[in-house]
Amino acid sequence: MFKKILSKYRWLALALVSSVTLVSCDRLLTPGFETSVSELRGGGYVLDKTHAALLFKINHLGFSSFIGRFTDFDASLNFDPENIQNSSLEVIVDTSSINVNLPDFEEELRGSSWFNVASYPQAIYRTTSFVEAIDEDTFVFAGDLTLLGTTAPVNITVNFNGGGRNFLTRRYTLGFSANMEFKRSAFGLDNMVSFGVGDDIALEIHVEFQDAQ
Repeated sequence: MFKKILSKYRWLALALVSSVTLVSCDRLLTPGFETSVSELRGGGYVLDKTHAALLFKINHLGFSSFIGRFTDFDASLNFDPENIQNSSLEVIVDTSSINVNLPDFEEELRGSSWFNVASYPQAIYRTTSFVEAIDEDTFVFAGDLTLLGTTAPVNITVNFNGGGRNFLTRRYTLGFSANMEFKRSAFGLDNMVSFGVGDDIALEIHVEFQDAQ
């Protein structure tokens, strides 16, 4: 019985040591890492395209969420941690880079019945004003989305993960996730809305930005 108890606590000790080691390694790899927005470094940032994802979700006939992504987009961030309302974000998406893991359908989506990439090769989003703070690291901004030649207001919710110096790039890096929702029909992207394909689009952005200096 004593050996079983000793063995149990030995594994518990090893697990605790491993956890501490992982946390320590994390801090070694990202020295000065901060999660508090007020402690992050302000200024201009450019997108690290190797650590960036733009996903979309749409209801498919009520059965499931159809999920895809755009693989080619760029973004710039002007960040003011002391006055977050002065921060701004711009995202430019190459709509021909749509990827739904179905090559034939991707070609259809690039066509005139859907994204019409020949006439409208880009979608652009720019924040215009600050709306509110949800908590200490989550904020809502108003912005304008331009898609298929139509511009309409769409809010974006941004959650800052933190920032610090990336030991691989040796550059100060800031990361956040963001999401927004809008009706695609408001931009003329209304194909099959009346046949059960969702009108509501949910976008998710997961990105890392690098200090532009």
